[in-house]
Amino acid sequence: MRSSRTRTPRVRTGLAWAAALPLVAGTLALGAPAADASGHDGGRHALLGTKPLWATSKADQGATAGSTGITARVYLAGRDAKGLADYARAVSDPQSSSYGKYLSAAQVRARYGATHDQISKVTDWLNSSGLKVTGTTNRYVTVTGDAAAAERAFATDLHNYRKSGHTYHAPSATASAPASLADAVLTVTGLDNAPRFSQHHTQLPPPSPVFRNSGPFSSYYGSRTDPSLPSAYGSKAPYAIKGYTGKQLRAAYGAKQWTGKRVTVAITDAYASPTIAQDAGRYAARHGDQAYRGGQLSQVLPKAYTHIKDCGAAGWYGEETLDVEAVHAVAPDSDIVYVGAASCQDDDLLDSLGKVVDGHLADIVSNSWGDIEASETPDSAAAYDQLFQQGAVQGIGFYFSSGDNGDEVANTGIKQVDTPANSAWVTAVGGTSLAVGKRDAYKWETGWGTQKAVLSKDGKDWTDFPGAFNGGAGGGVSKTVPQPYYQRGIVPDQLSSALLKSKMRAVPDIAAVADPNTGFLVGQTQTLPNGKLGYDEYRIGGTSLAAPVIAGVQALAQQARHGVPLGFANPAIYQRYGTSAYHDVTDHPLGAGRDLAVVRVDYVNGADASKGTTTSLRSLGKDSSLKATVGYDDVTGVGSPGAGYVSSYRH
Repeated sequence: MRSSRTRTPRVRTGLAWAAALPLVAGTLALGAPAADASGHDGGRHALLGTKPLWATSKADQGATAGSTGITARVYLAGRDAKGLADYARAVSDPQSSSYGKYLSAAQVRARYGATHDQISKVTDWLNSSGLKVTGTTNRYVTVTGDAAAAERAFATDLHNYRKSGHTYHAPSATASAPASLADAVLTVTGLDNAPRFSQHHTQLPPPSPVFRNSGPFSSYYGSRTDPSLPSAYGSKAPYAIKGYTGKQLRAAYGAKQWTGKRVTVAITDAYASPTIAQDAGRYAARHGDQAYRGGQLSQVLPKAYTHIKDCGAAGWYGEETLDVEAVHAVAPDSDIVYVGAASCQDDDLLDSLGKVVDGHLADIVSNSWGDIEASETPDSAAAYDQLFQQGAVQGIGFYFSSGDNGDEVANTGIKQVDTPANSAWVTAVGGTSLAVGKRDAYKWETGWGTQKAVLSKDGKDWTDFPGAFNGGAGGGVSKTVPQPYYQRGIVPDQLSSALLKSKMRAVPDIAAVADPNTGFLVGQTQTLPNGKLGYDEYRIGGTSLAAPVIAGVQALAQQARHGVPLGFANPAIYQRYGTSAYHDVTDHPLGAGRDLAVVRVDYVNGADASKGTTTSLRSLGKDSSLKATVGYDDVTGVGSPGAGYVSSYRH
């Protein structure tokens, strides 16, 4: 799937989140009594979820050496965790009298942040256990020390466990803090050392070589066909487009007169492209997008980068480029602030999101990274949701890609959704295949899901038609997050209860173009075949595209709302369900039994014709076991923004 670009399959690298995680409780070590349902045992406060699910008795390799080095973060609960969650819901719900009554970052810290007394007591406890405090923020305390000190501090034994062919240490039972600190300590991360490297949701070019799409192309959907190629579904399939541009996307999603003026969109990824400013400027000039004014694009970057090799740092340059160029294409007047993480690890990505919230750098935050739910580490989930809730009460909304492997069965063997799109406190963005016709007319969308069949050697048929699953929008039902209130009565019961007896969080919430065969044209500096750096362009897709497109549309909606932030948008998104605000996307927009496909020609080496080309048929609307149907579905959610979506926020 290198050609056209969706995201690379993600490796768990540091992402742990969810709105309501299973409370994984175990018997506390060192002779401590088990905690009751409240999390207290009389002397200790259980930090539920701190024993990872992979730390099983079958995988247990024995005790971790007491001298083993440990680096951990103790996240602070703040003043009123329940009050924060309650107000985050109220301020986001159009039916609430508190709707839109946002707080400033300073007010959030004063009302819900950790107190000096809490920080002091937590610091004293950690120091007295033999751990060394190496850093303190208003969100967490960082400590280092050996395993023996960590076991004393958190009243649990550390054991070694086999996981995916490697050995890692982790708590053998739920960690805990002194009961006197129950109101101060939210959770602890870092007691296990399994690597968690999150990758961007885009199948971008390899770190160095240039990637190019081979022609022929359609200039708009259906504009070019080849009568000599075999038919598919009763007709000749058109060539894939070269790549949609901003003008076409704005027309498809009802931008009209809106430009995102006086709205700021933040983008978080790992690392930072050294050529982003010139690439974005050149791309805009080549494709008729509005030129960037001075200061419109800015970056907030860490002092240093880490895990460069593990994370494939250069691959993230293309992710930033896609996100920036897509937001600007849809909302050309919006300011864009890129907040780069020091690595693709959990703590570093969390720090980037924290910068956005603590400094209220933007009202809309686009995030094109994540992981599968099975890799979710519950100990970090509480920290992420606390951050999302703090953003919500300030009027900040987070938008996350839903993933690019459909139901994940082909990728992992397990039917599951992706994180953090599964969180009840973020907007999960699914994907579509988009047809924009002549004169930028919106024609239709299907759910993004592709099957690939290659042209036979004699050119007379498509081999193994319609072919194997080749990628599609992530979706389905969470196994850990209960159904949020805003999905009740909209998500069908048979869908929300598909995996468990109880109703659970369904993904996604909304959708936009993601199919790389109907994708977006991106311009980026890459390493050319001659070894020199140069600007080049290629078509890209994945829910990495859908997320910034929706972020751009939300910037238009905020402008239409006279600049009032949309905040956590899901309650408002679902309130508009079933109206002209959305295109109700189905897999058969032309009628039952009328399947759709495009033809793609790709360079074998991804750069030029020296190694030849391959021709394939890409069938659309074939997303693993997921189906885009009338009404809410687990490929496109409530649908994609229609002509009435942005204007609906004027009222």
